Amino acid sequence: MSVLVYASSSEGKFKKSAFEVVSYGKKVAEKLGTNLIALTINADDVAELQNYGAETVVTVSNTQLSVFNAKGYASVIKQVAEAKSANVVVVDSSIDGLYLTPLLSVALNAGYASNVVALPSATDPFTVKRKAFSNKGFNNTVISTENKVIGLAKNSYGIFENPVTASIENFEASILDSDLGVKSTSIDKAVGKVTIADADVVVSGGRGLKGPENWGMIEELADVLGAATACSKPVSDLGWRPHGEHVGQTGKPVATNLYIAVGISGAIQHLAGINASKVKVVINTDPEAPFFKAADYGIVGDAFEVVPQLISKLKDFKAQNS
Repeated sequence: MSVLVYASSSEGKFKKSAFEVVSYGKKVAEKLGTNLIALTINADDVAELQNYGAETVVTVSNTQLSVFNAKGYASVIKQVAEAKSANVVVVDSSIDGLYLTPLLSVALNAGYASNVVALPSATDPFTVKRKAFSNKGFNNTVISTENKVIGLAKNSYGIFENPVTASIENFEASILDSDLGVKSTSIDKAVGKVTIADADVVVSGGRGLKGPENWGMIEELADVLGAATACSKPVSDLGWRPHGEHVGQTGKPVATNLYIAVGISGAIQHLAGINASKVKVVINTDPEAPFFKAADYGIVGDAFEVVPQLISKLKDFKAQNS
């Protein structure tokens, strides 16, 4: 018996979520009195995972998997889990993770708990705490099957160094044509920017900005903070910003350390998608905007006056503390 975590990567580089699932998996393994195995697919500096507690790193290199494919990746994780007798598998709850974990749980005949936010409160029965009701509540879920799949919610556990000396093993996975039924023909990626998925800070704009020509101050504030930019659904629907920046229940969910909403009233679908963020700040002229009830900090004011002043103060602060 062992614990297996899938450490996701992009273009060979580990995502932050990879270090979080390894940190989490290490503690789960300790609770169960077993060892931790980390699986990588087409990753480069795999030894990096030993800094977070991975005692064994299993590497899979396969050109057929150079682009994420949920069924293909699920097949590889299943093969490694069976080869290593791993009955607990941990995957992040990224968009990719949400695609592959249901397929993986079916393949392993495993119980699956998504959006897990804490270490198991008990191991017999195996009980985990999960986000529920669009992040408005929590529930405790018992996984009674022998095999278990855990989807760890982003930014819920944290990243903790726990250096060990890892053994690194190559694994030859068998990839069938049926595993690659869906193929990517092209991929468009934003370059030179912090992505919403990896950002610790997100600056988001809504219709209160009045038009795409005013988006410069959102980008400038994001640049000062090292943040990603995002938008509300109406903004993407109007074509002011690409749909890839739409955050919310019907867009991309975010769980950042800091979420700044500028000119966003706070529709329930938007709040549901950003509610997992740790600190929420809203800037809006309407003191009755729903977002103020959900925010940790609020500024009632004109974004065209508030945001430039905020940028100026942040620049001064950085200059004095650089």
